[in-house]
Amino acid sequence: MDLAGKKVFILVETTYNDLEFWYPYYRLKEAGAEVIVVGPMGGMVYNGKAGLPVKADTGMADVSAADCDGLIIPGGYAPDHMRRHPQMVKLVRDCVESGKIVAAICHAGWMLASADVLQGRTVTSFFAIKDDLVHAGADFVDQEVVVDDNIITSRTPDDLPAFMRSIIEKLA
Repeated sequence: MDLAGKKVFILVETTYNDLEFWYPYYRLKEAGAEVIVVGPMGGMVYNGKAGLPVKADTGMADVSAADCDGLIIPGGYAPDHMRRHPQMVKLVRDCVESGKIVAAICHAGWMLASADVLQGRTVTSFFAIKDDLVHAGADFVDQEVVVDDNIITSRTPDDLPAFMRSIIEKLA
């Protein structure tokens, strides 16, 4: 599917899951989307759990939900660092509330919980954060990908093919 003209943010923070960042990054570029890496600070380099560095194209204070068609949150321990930044949490909330595609994999559900957008939503994640999502009001299911309106969630890197098929389908 052709995503030319679509703009997608991928959030980054320290100790992101390398596969859950780079697989969507290159898959979206391959599909023709403009991919923008958003970190707490633009121009900073953030290292993944496996040590791969990524430089943020821009900082969270310099973007808004109106600037994108979708937003992807990779897992790892990065979401725990991301949710310490109120502006990053607000960006996620604003994207969900404005109907943008918001996709979270593995531990990225923490950002959805912190953004307070899970009430009545059906989601999946890495099993260890199931309780966090349920306590935030979500209905949890154990599936490789769950699409609930504009929120797309997956469990682990093994689910990346289904995760990305769903994201690309919704963006197209």
